Amino acid sequence: MTDLKGKTALITGAGQGVGQGIALAMAAAGAAVVVTGRTLEKLEKTVALIEARGGTAMAAACNVKSKSDLEAVVDAAVARFGGIDILVNNAQEVPNGKLLDVTDTAFLAGFESGPLATLRLMQLVQPHMVARGGGVIFNLASSAGIRWDMSGYGAYGAVKQAIRNLTRAAAAEWGRDGIRALTIAPHAESPGLKWWVENNPEEAEAFFRTIPLGRIGKLEEDIGRAVVALCSPEMGYLTGATIPLDGGQANFD
Repeated sequence: MTDLKGKTALITGAGQGVGQGIALAMAAAGAAVVVTGRTLEKLEKTVALIEARGGTAMAAACNVKSKSDLEAVVDAAVARFGGIDILVNNAQEVPNGKLLDVTDTAFLAGFESGPLATLRLMQLVQPHMVARGGGVIFNLASSAGIRWDMSGYGAYGAVKQAIRNLTRAAAAEWGRDGIRALTIAPHAESPGLKWWVENNPEEAEAFFRTIPLGRIGKLEEDIGRAVVALCSPEMGYLTGATIPLDGGQANFD
């Protein structure tokens, strides 16, 4: 596994699901991990899991829709660990529903927790990454943004596609500073996916049949470890891309 000793990773939405899986994998690779999210109790459980394995982590409650919260989390991470080398923008409120049913409140929450929070955190960590000689930013997108049938996914797809554009811009503007920016689009055994399966059983069954590898990704083993591998020096020439960690289902070409 890639050695991340001496690196610090800041991960949003790390109290459960994909964020927790990435946090566990980062810590297992030797990184100090700052786990953030709205619910401190969940974050503390993630920290306990990491520390039980001998890793290093700290929890910082944060609402990613709040600029002041994001500033405080970055300041706390730098104060505790000296800097930030890896950022994972994972947290997202999902504005699902058909267009006539999506409210302004839901769409704004999706935008504020998605592309706006992503932009703010990238802006906040950029100078710290420059000071460390570079870093890696991971922003999370979704294959919902490229569905052939967007019915029910238009608002969600819109905010996720905006995040992909921010990734491309960061890769172009900050590459000379040694900062790489990547988008990942995972399918994983997260609470959000489980909720979707329970509420859309027929669509979910058809959906799973389209995954060439025939299964949903495991949070730490398939998603987290892949993200760790993308931090390695061997991946140092890869930036600006969208990487679907989805068993071969989506086509982002």
